Amino acid sequence: MTEDCAHGAPRGKSAHVPTGFRRLTPGLLKADRAAQGFDGLPEGVTVPGQLLAALKAAAPRLGIAPRLVHAVDWLFRFTQPQDWAPGGRPIVWPSALMQQEALDLSETQAKRLTRALIEAGLATMKDSPNGKRYGHRDRDGRIVEAYGFDLSLVALRHAEFVRVAEEGRAERLAMGRLRRRATIARKAIVQLLETAQEYGFDGEEWQSLARETRALARALRAVERPDEMEAGVESLERRQQAAREQLESLLLGVKTIPLGIKNEPHQYTYNPTPDPEQDTVIATRGCNGEGEGPVPPPPAPGQPHQPQKGMVHGIRPDELVRLMPRLKPYLPRPNPSWPEIVDAADWLRHDLGVSKSLWGEACLGMGRELAAVALAVVSAKEAGHFRTTPGGYFYGMVAKAAAGELHLERTVWAMRRAVLPQSERGGGSYRRDHGRS
Repeated sequence: MTEDCAHGAPRGKSAHVPTGFRRLTPGLLKADRAAQGFDGLPEGVTVPGQLLAALKAAAPRLGIAPRLVHAVDWLFRFTQPQDWAPGGRPIVWPSALMQQEALDLSETQAKRLTRALIEAGLATMKDSPNGKRYGHRDRDGRIVEAYGFDLSLVALRHAEFVRVAEEGRAERLAMGRLRRRATIARKAIVQLLETAQEYGFDGEEWQSLARETRALARALRAVERPDEMEAGVESLERRQQAAREQLESLLLGVKTIPLGIKNEPHQYTYNPTPDPEQDTVIATRGCNGEGEGPVPPPPAPGQPHQPQKGMVHGIRPDELVRLMPRLKPYLPRPNPSWPEIVDAADWLRHDLGVSKSLWGEACLGMGRELAAVALAVVSAKEAGHFRTTPGGYFYGMVAKAAAGELHLERTVWAMRRAVLPQSERGGGSYRRDHGRS
């Protein structure tokens, strides 16, 4: 049976008498030229099976279809060891019918497969004048004459197959390491998110981190290239590091165990003084808007300050509302409790341009009640007092509180004195009435 020869060429001015040879294509010409360089098995290869193994290892990375690898594997069965020796030539001549039956192909599919082998550089064809495949061997089994599939290219490309297969193995190892790093980073972020939740940190940045981590983890499952995988893993690791630093900075200002584990009073990180004589200095008039201005440090008290019930920093909720009236619209009643003051401050922060994350940081670092007092202080200042914005001023107060440099009690005492009649500001009656806290 003829195999992919010129008998089927359309007749016309360019059609000639059939020769039995297949039409020449760029792929066939290239394969023929390359096959002329065959001179036995490559260095380091002792059996033809090593050639086939190298091809199978490199095929996925080279984009060689499995059906082509299977076809080469089948053709290798017809070769003999002497065909691969110097001076020999690995040519096999199974008939087209045998090929169709063994590979479960139609006649058309068999022809397409042969062309695909040639174009992929895995075989070339040595055609007989009549287009049939056949061959003869001598008594020693050496090929005397043969027409069919020339498998020399598999031997000539062995070094390429080995190199590509090694690159593939290295890439798989790299992808394995990167996927392990991604898993570690993802689980570390989950742990950080769980810890943040335990401590009651529920700001938008934590929710955003959870969403971004889930999306990135899903995207990385489909990544196949190490460079893309590495970029995604590094992005995960940067998020992990940033979240860890953020959590550590927040926990430094918290002196209590996680929420829900044990009920303990909140321990503030400031060091108040009950001495009203030391609490009469407000921030300097020339403050830069980054928080309360510098004041002389108060002397260390002899005994720890124990505020009276219902008072924070020596101020009652109702007195705070009188001194900072912008809280009133958000309060449910004239005589509010501290939880109601805190809720009102959470609403008031919108008017002052204080973000939810900054408000959360203030509550964690200063305590919810004192954070509400600080926010109320900001609301009581005139617009011209701020160098930037009320939100920027509040940020400065939070930063000073974290550094132990915010003496908010002095501001409260100064505001108390500011509402007294001028004749009473220098006297001690106010101190006697309000300083026992």
